Amino acid sequence: MLTAEQNALLTRTGPGTPGGALMRRYWQPVALSEELDNPRPVKAVRLLGQELVLFRDEAGRLGLVDRHCCHRGADLAFGRLENGGLRCPFHGWLYDVTGACLEQPAEPEGSDLHTRVRQPAYPCLERNGMIFAWPGEGPEASDPPPLPDLDCFAAPAAYSFAWKGWWECNWLQALEVGVDPAHASFLHRFFEDEGDRYGQQFRDRTGDLAQTAVFRNFDRPEIHVETTGYGLRLTTLRDLGDGRRHVRVTNQVFPHGIVIPISATMNITQWHVPIDDENCYWYTLFTDYAAPVDKDRMRAERIGSCTLPDYRSIHGRADDWGYDPAEQRLRTYTGMGEDINFHDQWAVESPGPVHDRTKENLGTTDAGIMAYRRLLRRALKAAEAGGPVPFESGRARADAPTGIETIGGAADAPLAIDTIGPAAEWRTVWRKDEAARRARSPWAAALADTPVTGEAAE
Repeated sequence: MLTAEQNALLTRTGPGTPGGALMRRYWQPVALSEELDNPRPVKAVRLLGQELVLFRDEAGRLGLVDRHCCHRGADLAFGRLENGGLRCPFHGWLYDVTGACLEQPAEPEGSDLHTRVRQPAYPCLERNGMIFAWPGEGPEASDPPPLPDLDCFAAPAAYSFAWKGWWECNWLQALEVGVDPAHASFLHRFFEDEGDRYGQQFRDRTGDLAQTAVFRNFDRPEIHVETTGYGLRLTTLRDLGDGRRHVRVTNQVFPHGIVIPISATMNITQWHVPIDDENCYWYTLFTDYAAPVDKDRMRAERIGSCTLPDYRSIHGRADDWGYDPAEQRLRTYTGMGEDINFHDQWAVESPGPVHDRTKENLGTTDAGIMAYRRLLRRALKAAEAGGPVPFESGRARADAPTGIETIGGAADAPLAIDTIGPAAEWRTVWRKDEAARRARSPWAAALADTPVTGEAAE
């Protein structure tokens, strides 16, 4: 249980807040590449409570600038994309992707005013169908650290698929679902184990048991949480009663990412990005270790569950999240369809835009949530003091402050897998199986010897 002041500290990320200052020291997803795949690649973006405009210039370079022109505040979301930048229709001021003012056509001939003004701008990178921005200020704004050393960035584009969705809630309650392994036994419970519908991601068989059966039949998991060089590792154990254990390894990648397995060959990396304090996007990169993905099929499976251009869910509070009491009796634990994203959406939106944590009562299975909140509070304190913060450099840090990170490295990467093995060997069986999966991968086998950072991921 938190106090109201603690809850505000952990949830608010707007300009001028401690949480906003912390989040601006990390790469943030700001759009899917497909959102700029049109004749006018300009898009208004709201990130961390800040109004911005994302665009791609004629040379293919990405720019993210403040939405209001630094001349007299006109809305650059209506700007003209021409002559190497984004031009304000009010007086013709032209800005490039760095925020430099290239032209001020209404000013007198020979004026150098354009050299003395800049539009606030933020560096961008594009990886596997997703666009990231560095929203910070100061020296790092012109030379930000690399993207984190994550498999989803190292994977060839053919093995990846990017997607997103809008939830009407604070980012923290969205993130906390990802560090709560116990909820899968209930929230995502299916009464039958046959079928292959999107959202029933726990369908792939591990050993001789369907994942849905494991979660349904063994609903008192043992959860171990470790602090790592990237955030947290959560190992969830379910005793199967025959000398074997189901082992599920998931991760929290600081500040607001998770890495979890969704099939025998595929993981997802997901970020819970604040739009403002009462709305967030979840951005997901699907990464397959075995074979190229069918992007058209994956998109078609998801496009019907949201409305464009904002990727808002077709269900929500207005229609009780698609709740059907007959379905709840017969087919699913929630009665909210077979797409687990709708289940998660209800779980995070139903407490209200910002969950009142002064009224909660945490239990043993909330170990990941409690560990994450401790990590977040320490990071906020470190950022306020001007020191290093977790994973800021884009890789596990050996010089991290005590109590914030442990020494990481390639062997301490956020690996994620489901497996079954002898109960006494749970600490090693998942690593052996994950290493075997990686060794069979057409692209992942080389990563142990070749860490990928920044532009090297191209």
